Formats: sequence, C-alpha cells, structure tokens
Amino acid sequence: MAHVIDDNCIACGSCEPECPVEAISPGDIYVIDPEICTDCGACVEVCPSDAISEA
Repeated sequence: MAHVIDDNCIACGSCEPECPVEAISPGDIYVIDPEICTDCGACVEVCPSDAISEA
C-alpha cells in the first residue's frame, strides 16, 4: 500500500528528492503516485509537518 500526503503538507519539497522511484510530484501540496510508490518510507522520515502516512 502506498504512502499518501495529507493537507498538513507545507510544500517544502523535502520529500521529493528522498523518493528513490520519483513517485512524488509537486503542486499546492505534494502528491505520491500510488502506482509508483514502493512504500519504502524514506519520505516519512524527512517530512517536517508529519503530512505523510501509510494509505
């Protein structure tokens, strides 16, 4: 199951470079593509607003 980014996202960009499969895209809030996400959790560790969790 892929991780998701919720409305607590502050669009800081910390998560995007951490994703080894480039599943995270920028926007008003960042979005994780569930088709690409391998559920590694690297993004969770760097998110300063705790906006990323398991779906």
